[in-house]
Amino acid sequence: MTLQMFRAAINDNPDAPMQFMLPDQSFIAPHFHITEVGKVQKDFIDCGGTSRALTSCLLQILVADDTDHRLKTTKLAGVFNFANKLFTADDIPVEVEYEQDAISQFPVADIEITPAGLLFVLGSKHTACLAPDKCGIGIPSTSQKGCGTNTGCC
Repeated sequence: MTLQMFRAAINDNPDAPMQFMLPDQSFIAPHFHITEVGKVQKDFIDCGGTSRALTSCLLQILVADDTDHRLKTTKLAGVFNFANKLFTADDIPVEVEYEQDAISQFPVADIEITPAGLLFVLGSKHTACLAPDKCGIGIPSTSQKGCGTNTGCC
């Protein structure tokens, strides 16, 4: 989901309650706080020597002890108004940073408008070799059934 789509959803649904559903179908507690809206720039070189850059909008979610707290879309839109100066493009992905056993980042995969408000569906991130043709791993086959130790697939 892009920043443009995310902003449109919260702006088009003023004062709507929000829920965040994790990839395992569980929900972040409803008294969450969004403690940061940030632009994350990652510049790196992959294992094949290609320079790459990724930019995303990262929302940090904290669940505190104030169980009566509820963040609605209008308040979040106000936080985004403060953060607008950070973003020169709105086609960047939106991710959520949330701590369970460890701090994890989840891409916002979808937004559903429900009778209860906005439901943000979070996806999973996975690692991948970005240069399999250059680093010696080889390009993996489309079928992973034969993968095992020393088979050359990821």
